[in-house]
Order: sequence, then structure tokens, then C-alpha cells
Amino acid sequence: MEQTRTPLFTPVLIVGCIIMMLGFSIRASFGVFQIPIAEEFGWPRADFSLAIAIQNLAWGIGQPIFGAIAEKMGDRKAIILGALFYAAGLVLSSFAITPGEHQFYEILVGFGIAGTGFGVILAMVGRATSDENRSMALGIATAAGSAGQVFGAPAAELLLGYFPWQTVFVIFAAVMLLSLFALPLMRAPMATRSELEDSLGTVLKRAFRDPSYTMIFLGFFSCGYQLGFITAHFPAFITEVCGPISGGGLLAGMGITTTSALGALSIALIGLSNIGGTILAGYLGKRHSKKYLLAGIYAGRTVVAAWFILTPMTPTTVIIFSLAMGSLWLATVPLTSGLVAHIFGLRYMGTLYGIVFFSHQLGSFLGVWLGGKLYDLTGDYTLVWWIGVGVGAFSAIVHLPVREKPWSAQPV
Repeated sequence: MEQTRTPLFTPVLIVGCIIMMLGFSIRASFGVFQIPIAEEFGWPRADFSLAIAIQNLAWGIGQPIFGAIAEKMGDRKAIILGALFYAAGLVLSSFAITPGEHQFYEILVGFGIAGTGFGVILAMVGRATSDENRSMALGIATAAGSAGQVFGAPAAELLLGYFPWQTVFVIFAAVMLLSLFALPLMRAPMATRSELEDSLGTVLKRAFRDPSYTMIFLGFFSCGYQLGFITAHFPAFITEVCGPISGGGLLAGMGITTTSALGALSIALIGLSNIGGTILAGYLGKRHSKKYLLAGIYAGRTVVAAWFILTPMTPTTVIIFSLAMGSLWLATVPLTSGLVAHIFGLRYMGTLYGIVFFSHQLGSFLGVWLGGKLYDLTGDYTLVWWIGVGVGAFSAIVHLPVREKPWSAQPV
């Protein structure tokens, strides 16, 4: 009898991609607001940087919480709750006039990203696709976040040319709520009977005792550090340090005439090249060892980041770096989430991946906060950049001992 195959493009995958794309387009744009907000209130760079850092930390704390909510109360309820948090945080931030208010309201935004992002949606996609298609589907869903990044920062830059930043935040809140109209199409199957036999507590205890889970947790830290720092600070870094844009060059012909516009373009290019890189990672994850692919990605990031900081910054080096780093940007996500699903199963993937993702967001918090703090202390981003190079090398090494076998094939 011929086995029925689950199609790759399910309604869960399509709607999940839409929600991820819109949510991540907004999240990726926060670096564009660094200079306008700091200049309006006369704040040091560290104040708004801390707000973004708190957002990333709240995202990490919220990820396992929303994963557990999805597994206990239903995936769609978790996504609706996340979208409400997201919109509320953006609207309240538009009225904030002190650093403390911005920092507090970014907690709501961070929880909103958790409820509409990787942990909940990737777990749904994982359950809605077959074993054969899972790695590729996770890659496509992750790439949707990068697609949002392609237009998120440029859209924010464009809107800031017509509206104050407060109005742009409200527009983004409305966009997030509108994404919920596609949610009725999103319904993932429940866990299998064998997966329901183990309680969440039992699975967590076993995972915490597993050295492989600890190494995956530690390895994801550098991914968050590098992504958080670059998303929050790279546009400002380029604005202040990059050499001038030639008046008769290709960039000027595209309308990119200022280093500020180049900073927004760089974030878009990272997202654009990451679409291909993430889908490729999902494709390769089905055919090759995920831990070795992860080690290779982190090693590649380390080399690219070291080259960039050692080279005088010009528009050309910015574009080369954005394309190279972008191809490695979120390629870790389908491999890391796929590794968690492969080793520990699908029943509590949302919670288990959410805990691993908390390490990612600890790194993101540190990258964003240190970026602002060390900038205020030293006047540039060099030291925090080299720290990113070091933690990238660490992650390349720490994945190598991971035991890439399902629990069912390991001794209890």
C-alpha cells in the first residue's frame, strides 16, 4: 500500500510564513529608530539600546512560556495573545518620553515577538509536515522572517521621511493585528499517542540531563549576540563610520545617497541573502549532519566578521559583508530547531526549542546592550564587534560533540 505524503506547502506553513514575515519586518526595523529617538530626547546611545536589549531578553523569556501555552491551550490562542502584546507594546512605546518607559514597554514587544515568532510557529510547522519535508519546511518558515527583514528597515526609513517615529510605531501595531485575519487557516495536527505518554516535566528533566541539549543551548548564544548587535547597531555604525557614497555610482543611481540610507539597505540585503541561505540550510539539514552544518555556519560568520572589522569600511565592503553575513544569518534556526525535534521529538518541541532560544536571546540582549554601552564609553563599536568574533568561534566548536541521535535510539 502506498504511503500518503504530506505536502510541503501546507496552510500552516503558508500562514505561518505570513505572520513571521510581518512580525520580523517590524522587529528588524528597530535599529533605524536608534538615531531619531536619541536625537529627539538627547539621550546617550545606551538608553535606547537598552530598550532594544530588554525587548530581546523578554522575547527569550517569553519563548518557552508561549511554547508551553501553545501546547496546553492551543497554538492559535498563543499567536493571538502574542499579537496583542506586540501591538500594545508598540502603541504604548509611541507615547513614551523617558528611557524607562521605552525600556518597560519593550517587554511587551518582546513577549509579542515570542508569541508570533519561531517557537510557536516552527513547532506548528514541524507537526504539520512529514519527516521527509520537515527540515525544508522549517527552512522556508525561517526564511519568511528574513523576507520581512528585506522590507522592514527600508519601510521604516521611508515612513520616517513622512511621519514622526511615534506614528510609525502605531502603523506597525496595526499591521501586526491585521496579520491575525489569516489565522483561521492555520491548524496543526496534535501529537502522536506515544508522544503524549511523557509529561512535560519528564521530558524537561531528561533534556536538562542530556549534555547535547546543554551544548545546543550554549551554542545558540553567539547567534543571538551577533544578530542582536547587528540589527540594533549596524545602521548607526554605517551612518557614522562608512566612507562617502560616490555621486555617480550604482548606489546613487538607486537613490542611496546617504550613509543612513545605506544602513537601512544593509539590513535589507542581510534579509534578502538570508532567504536563500536559510532555505539552503533547511535543504542540507535533511541530507547532512545538522551539528556539522551548524559548526560550519558559525565558523563562516567568525571569518566574515573578522574580515569586515579589519578592513576600512566603504559602501562596497558594507554590501559584501551584508550579503555574506546574510547568507549565514538565520541559517542556524532551521538546523537548531530541527536538531531539537530530531533528538527530543515533536510533542514539546515548542517548549524545548523555546528554552534553547532563551540562550539566543541572552546573547542578543548582551550584544545590543554592550553595543550601546561600549559605544558610549569608547566612542566606537570595535570592542563589542571582536567579542562577537570570539563567541562565534566558541559556538563553532561547542556543536561538534553533540550526539545527533533520537532519544529512542539512545540509552535512557
